[in-house]
Amino acid sequence: MPRQTSRDLRNESRFEVLHALFSLGPSTRQEIAKHTGLSTATVATLVTQFLAEGVLRIATVEQNTVGRPYERLSIDPDRGRILGIDVAETYVDATVYDVTLGPLGQSEVALDEHENDQAYVVGGIVRAVEAAVAASGTRRDQIIGAGVSMPGQVRPDAGVSVFAPNWDWHDVKIEELLEERLSMPVYVDNPLKAVALSEMWFGVGRETKTMAVVNLGTGVGAGIAIDGSLLRGAANNAGEWGHTLLQLDGRQCRCGRRGCVEAYLGVHGLEMSLAEIDPDHPALRQPLQRGFVDAVAEGLAADDPALLELARRTSHYLAAGLGDLINLLNISHVTLTGWTTEALAEWLLPAVRAELPEHVLPGSQPGLTVEASRVPGNAVALGMATFTLEQFLGALGLASPASAPGTRRRLRTPASAKS
Repeated sequence: MPRQTSRDLRNESRFEVLHALFSLGPSTRQEIAKHTGLSTATVATLVTQFLAEGVLRIATVEQNTVGRPYERLSIDPDRGRILGIDVAETYVDATVYDVTLGPLGQSEVALDEHENDQAYVVGGIVRAVEAAVAASGTRRDQIIGAGVSMPGQVRPDAGVSVFAPNWDWHDVKIEELLEERLSMPVYVDNPLKAVALSEMWFGVGRETKTMAVVNLGTGVGAGIAIDGSLLRGAANNAGEWGHTLLQLDGRQCRCGRRGCVEAYLGVHGLEMSLAEIDPDHPALRQPLQRGFVDAVAEGLAADDPALLELARRTSHYLAAGLGDLINLLNISHVTLTGWTTEALAEWLLPAVRAELPEHVLPGSQPGLTVEASRVPGNAVALGMATFTLEQFLGALGLASPASAPGTRRRLRTPASAKS
């Protein structure tokens, strides 16, 4: 492990102060010191720097019954605007945020899940961005940059979509394509890293340092944090839990292997499970994946016997797959997220919690929790906006000690939102 220098520690302290304000909201210097464990003198020095850089502002000045007035500090939301973009096989969700990561405008554009042409996908991203920017009332010169999540394996340092199995993409220079079309700095990453970061900043990561955020949708995977650091692996591919083995010589997966977790828990896997239970079920006649999942949720609410059996099997597969993940990493908390989770969590979670102890070693069971994400809105888009914000703060010397790899381009210094 590289030795930390005094500069590293100073930058880490600066980030801790900033992160405390994201967690606490407007706070005094004393409250920040108590939350971070830093000395009051250190916090006072860093706050002075932040105010000079325009990152913080004095939110209110309050008077004690005795003594001097005191200031509450907050992040200045008008420091710029950030785009967070979630690109999936069936949709593009674009959201504009201020630098406090408060949402200002959002747009979703549907994608044809059977279309994999690069120009088609990029065009969908551009349409979603233009609509979100218009909805937020944002000027282009206010935008710091855009964080874009792409499905599959991504190299953030090179801006490349290495492999997107559901589109059969290989080594697509997606960052370059998007910067040319959007005329703004772009940072690309994988949705698993994005959902993990959003949980670290705004969800259960405020309470625990070791966790897995399991994303269920067209694809399946896990964003992982160990001791408060995002796990990336040697090539940014850590968390491809969806392509670990659930059943030897099992179903064909779209990655080319057999028996993958995704072949049972991805939407196509759910369709195959229902076809085994009732090949003529009307939900299978839905032409699109989202329509299928919505039909499953409606049928479960009506106690459809075939769909109740589908939920039972899916919960069984999920509990077994999570057991392997927990045993391997000794994580204390699992959060489920993604659009399949949003639709089906109330039917899956109770059964998963009941069965999970059968798959987890006794020493890893105390304190183990499994829940649906509490992060509001689109967690992937929020995570990508957070990555972009961290890149911007890194340019100011405020970066997190364990976040996104460095981009190859500097993000913009935006015009004030007040100008």
